[in-house]
Amino acid sequence: MQQRVTVAETAPPAVPAALRPPRRSGRGPIFLASLAALVALWWGLAILKADPQVLPDPPSVLAVFWDETLSGRLPHHLLATLRRVAIAFVLAMAIGSVIGVALGRNRTLDMIADAWVTVFLNLPALVLIVLCYLWIGLNETAAILAVTLNKTAMVIVTLREGARTFDPTLRDMTRAFGFSRWKRFRHVMLPELAPFLATAARNGLAVIWKIVLVVEFLGRSDGIGFRIHMHFQLFQTAHVMAYALAFVAVMLAVDYLAIQPFERRARAWRKSP
Repeated sequence: MQQRVTVAETAPPAVPAALRPPRRSGRGPIFLASLAALVALWWGLAILKADPQVLPDPPSVLAVFWDETLSGRLPHHLLATLRRVAIAFVLAMAIGSVIGVALGRNRTLDMIADAWVTVFLNLPALVLIVLCYLWIGLNETAAILAVTLNKTAMVIVTLREGARTFDPTLRDMTRAFGFSRWKRFRHVMLPELAPFLATAARNGLAVIWKIVLVVEFLGRSDGIGFRIHMHFQLFQTAHVMAYALAFVAVMLAVDYLAIQPFERRARAWRKSP
């Protein structure tokens, strides 16, 4: 007589509450509370300094921000900077990902290109910016090229390490099941590269917008960096902080709403159930 197996007997044991992963519903309030603490610290330091020319308080900076927004100057220059950041980010991620995966998969090619990658990785951003302006001119092409070159080497290094960690057993499995190259890339290589892509994207966004500001500071006639340079020469600290914080706010929103969710999703498949 065959023994019957009930659903209760085959069901996996319940995971204790202490071992369950924490819910992410509290991330928003914690994030806002942290920003509020930062603003409170800024306000306290401004009161202690008592010199608006050195450190204006948040209401003063907010008033400047509002006036510049209503005049249309801040949105115009903010969009100019965001355009440069977006173009350089896409170019650096695309070129760096392709080269990085190729170097990680081909040892000979990696040895040939290693010196090149090291040179560009350690070349100061200011040097590349100045050289691009000298060689190409004070134009948009030179600005985008300088930023892209600075970031591409970082993407190459990150994706090269990701390609080196490919699991050979998964590769053998795809061959045994007769996967096409597209299926192999979509279902095996891309999930394995996803955490490294997320890391490169997050670090890249943080680096690129800083380099873009330097590019605009040195040789452009619009953008947040250009406005910061102008107000710096006039010793208008509140204006400098208003333009800088406007762009920081946009980058915080992009990181919190886009980059971090992608990073968590990219790493989720590696976590044990």
